[in-house]
Amino acid sequence: MSNPIKKLRLLIFIVAYNAEKTIAHVLSRIPTSICEIYEVEVLIIDDASTDATFTKSNQFKLSHSYPFPITIFKNPVNQGYGGNQKVGYHYAIQFKFDYVALIHGDGQYAPECLTELMHLFSIKAVDAVFGSRMIKSGNALRGGMPLYKYIGNRILSWFENAMLDTDFSEFHSGYRIYSVLALKQIPFDLNTNDFHFDTEIIVQFVARGLKILECPIPTYYGDEICHVNGIKYAKDVVYTVVKYKAQKLGIFYDRRFDLGSTKTESNAHYELKLDGISPHTVTLVTIEKGSRVIDLGCGPGYMGSALQKKSCFITGVDQFTHIHQTALNEFVQHNLSEGPPVNIDYRNIDYILLLDVIEHLQSPEIFVEQLHKLLDNSPGTKLLVSTGNIGFIIIRFMLLIGQFNYGKRGILDITHTRLFTFSSLRRLFNQANFEVIEEQGIPVPFGLALKNKTIGKFLNWVNLKLIIISPSLFSYQMYFTVIPKKSLSTLLKNAVTNSEDLLLN
Repeated sequence: MSNPIKKLRLLIFIVAYNAEKTIAHVLSRIPTSICEIYEVEVLIIDDASTDATFTKSNQFKLSHSYPFPITIFKNPVNQGYGGNQKVGYHYAIQFKFDYVALIHGDGQYAPECLTELMHLFSIKAVDAVFGSRMIKSGNALRGGMPLYKYIGNRILSWFENAMLDTDFSEFHSGYRIYSVLALKQIPFDLNTNDFHFDTEIIVQFVARGLKILECPIPTYYGDEICHVNGIKYAKDVVYTVVKYKAQKLGIFYDRRFDLGSTKTESNAHYELKLDGISPHTVTLVTIEKGSRVIDLGCGPGYMGSALQKKSCFITGVDQFTHIHQTALNEFVQHNLSEGPPVNIDYRNIDYILLLDVIEHLQSPEIFVEQLHKLLDNSPGTKLLVSTGNIGFIIIRFMLLIGQFNYGKRGILDITHTRLFTFSSLRRLFNQANFEVIEEQGIPVPFGLALKNKTIGKFLNWVNLKLIIISPSLFSYQMYFTVIPKKSLSTLLKNAVTNSEDLLLN
């Protein structure tokens, strides 16, 4: 006899606070037919209510016969809306459920829709399903949603979509079903205990690349007491999504939203920035056709491949190998933290690239000194150098309010070992016997973070105008053109040779 197929486990999680009048009705509306598909348990967590929510819940449990168990807890101390969810999701993970459905104890969201929402998990690869009151036009208002809440919901959802590059009909429904496997992939325990917990968990799903589907649900507003301060909630939501956007731009860091690739052992994630003005676009314009180029810290070799279209001869140097490096004319595997490679012929080299490299070195001072010695017989070689500007206005403002956070990219990339301003980068090369012949400020790479290219171009234009006013304050990156000065040995040798020539003549 074959074993029956094991059902997936569903936790129906009811968050409750002062819900003595509604909790029994919510429990009675849960469709028992869902047990035919899933192994179900109901979990109620009373968040330290001051009324009889806990008592009423237990009375219902004792007086009704259900095909699934009902577990009831009461927090001894109020955890807040977000904090209460954390406890419930931890329960779902600890007891190995497959899904957890969030329902409110005030009856605002219809338990009858559970089967319909759960059905989406069976037909599509999805990590969460949200009930939306806004998909069907007019339903929210007909269901009793106050006009001011409806307008606020629409405005906030529009703004959140713009910041997150998403297209959800609403962000503020509390009717949600999560895959427990997806919850394991995000640090929801670090989120706020306040009401904008729901926004932060959406941001985490988006940052992680997890898929969310929406399903239309009816709207019901009764005489329940609203515990949400609308103005504070809106401010918190805006602050959350702006922080995430700033993190994508590399000007802010929050551990909660650091959910992308964790690879640090390789440079394969480095990308060529060809939108607007960037170190890469400036380099492509600067280097003349047919030049001989050494690309120090070449990464996958994308820059070299682009320069080969100008008939340049490219020697790439990097610690890590990558399949695209085979397209370069030469490749030398070398860790630049040990100094510049000595097994390269630096004579007749037109350009040496140090694009976003100098900040990764353990000792940039020693590196550039050693590089100067290697270039003693290459007076015509130009160094093209770019790095982040720690004096950028946003970094200064963050320091002013006591914030200094490393992240996955940008000026405060977690892999950066050194930070520079225009003056300190200039001093680095001057004191290694180089001459900085040109300095240029590079704007924020808005094209990488903004979906709307028109807005990105406008912000780029504004940033460029501000750079003209103050490069040190408004430049996101610095781009230097540097040439080696003659060493003292060369100057002495030239003086001796010139003197001998004068005596002979």
